[in-house]
Amino acid sequence: MARIVVLGGTGYAGKHIVTEAVSRGHDVIAISRSAPSDPVDGASYVQGSALDAASLANAFDGADAVVSALSPRGDMTDRVLEALRNVIAELADTSTRLGVVGGAGGSLVAPGGPRLFDLDFPEEYKHEAQVGIDSLALLESSDAELDWFFIHPAEVFGPWAEGERTGRYRDGGDVLVRDAEGQSFISGADFAVAVVDEIEQGNHHRERFTVGY
Repeated sequence: MARIVVLGGTGYAGKHIVTEAVSRGHDVIAISRSAPSDPVDGASYVQGSALDAASLANAFDGADAVVSALSPRGDMTDRVLEALRNVIAELADTSTRLGVVGGAGGSLVAPGGPRLFDLDFPEEYKHEAQVGIDSLALLESSDAELDWFFIHPAEVFGPWAEGERTGRYRDGGDVLVRDAEGQSFISGADFAVAVVDEIEQGNHHRERFTVGY
């Protein structure tokens, strides 16, 4: 059993990760700035913010993994990178793994590139995509002792396309995963399966990967 802390644990990706981790018997702490309206049975909840990561030191203490599922929306629109820097600093000199949920925009569309973001990418999603790209760059420039992974969901991922839990997914390395018809999709539940699998199996160290069907 691992001790897993999920930042943004009441958001879309975060709640799915909390649910999956609890279902496997892990000790899960979900951190959010507001109390959950629909808490996951078996998870512990802490109100706090990664913008003040020092205040979360007790929650981080002894954690096997901290997963950041923060979204650059609302009053966090321009502050996710600040929060991630705080978390990286807090986890320095510890053995805790850091997982970061990104977006599809930074994924390559073919080996060697280009990125999805570099093509005809929707204007309304460019800010979020750029935050994900900058978050990956921040991790890549971190101290070599920090064990991190960065996970890109498929192109279609969100509450508007919920899907079901199948327990399966494909790992595309740094290339966006598409099916035989060229579609790129993963349900929230199966994205969470991939995240918790990575925590349990440790297949990616200081690198990113994509998931989809």
